[in-house]
Amino acid sequence: MNYQQVYDKLEKSGQLHVLKYYEELTQEEKEALLAQVETLDFSMTASCKHKEELNQKGEITPLSAMQLNEIAERKEEFMSAGIDAIRAGKVGAVLLAGGMGTRLGSDAPKGVYNIGLTKEVFIFQRLIENLLDVVRQADAWIHLFVMTSDKNHEATVNFFREKDYFGYKPEYITFFMQEMAPATDYEGRVYMEAKDKISTSPNGNGGWFSSMMKWGVVDKIHEAGIEWLNVFAVDNVLQRIADPCFVGATILTDSDVGAKVVRKNAPDERIGVICLEDGRPSIVEYYELTEELMNARDENGEPAYSFGVILNYLFREKALEEIVAKKLPLHIVEKKIPCLNEAGELIRPEEPNGYKYEQLVLDMIHELDSCLPYEVERNYEFAPIKNKTGIDSVESARVLCQENGIEL
Repeated sequence: MNYQQVYDKLEKSGQLHVLKYYEELTQEEKEALLAQVETLDFSMTASCKHKEELNQKGEITPLSAMQLNEIAERKEEFMSAGIDAIRAGKVGAVLLAGGMGTRLGSDAPKGVYNIGLTKEVFIFQRLIENLLDVVRQADAWIHLFVMTSDKNHEATVNFFREKDYFGYKPEYITFFMQEMAPATDYEGRVYMEAKDKISTSPNGNGGWFSSMMKWGVVDKIHEAGIEWLNVFAVDNVLQRIADPCFVGATILTDSDVGAKVVRKNAPDERIGVICLEDGRPSIVEYYELTEELMNARDENGEPAYSFGVILNYLFREKALEEIVAKKLPLHIVEKKIPCLNEAGELIRPEEPNGYKYEQLVLDMIHELDSCLPYEVERNYEFAPIKNKTGIDSVESARVLCQENGIEL
């Protein structure tokens, strides 16, 4: 876009203040700002003025999971189907790794955090080691697509190179960047984080496939003949990736998506719950659960909403293309956003000062006709690292890794 095109785009969206310092910028800075404006969608910012009307839940009813005993009974059948699909090159994996280690006290990408005690054991390393287990089991390499963000892309790519991809074949690893969304004040006016840069944040974990399309990665998926994508988050160091049993169960039940779930350890555990919403698969976030839903019982007297998702999903690739052709719901989140003040000075607020705009993977689930909730053992597959200490922390993950015989 040239200057006039950018001006017109900003004027249309009521964001002309973005050009306030334009004449002060160097030629390189001017070009960078124009290029950034071209990539951003400002239409979402108006949504903050009626955010209470967004994402209202429909009628919630239980969705039964395939539990551990049934999986054990059919394990051989599922494993055979899963291994066949992997060997045929039909399964790919997508690592969501756009975040930083801020809550862990690090300014680096979250995946480079070292959880080792007597040696270096990085989060990325643990995930690659888990995937290599399946590569050896199936005797076939699996394409891994790593989603970064503009804040950590270069550091992430360099880290993998420095560590020689932890033994993974580099030709089977593809990096791509997540799309960004503008961050605004409470009136929908975008913030500037520098005179030549709009304040942005990643567009949520629901933006992963649209970002793959934007980067041309989906063309690579088609060329490779990949039909299923296992998407997973960076912070769970125990999760099994491209797990043949999970893959086979999803395929043999003819589900559009499989969702790994764990049995909740308490009714109010801070974890999204798998369910039906207006008869379609859905996820209710923990903060949306009413007391009534938390305490509801099924016909056997068991908790009706006892399975929580761990952000490990196996999507049918064709279904993903249908989903992104629609527009996913927008989630508006109040945050502390570093920004320029009226004097053009960068400030870091101590309290929330505006909104970030996100799409969530849980809304992708709700777009599909069928979902297989697939139970896994908590202590074997669920060690999330959200904090440095306490619940779901580096400390708790270390304990679980050691329980599973992983040397730290």
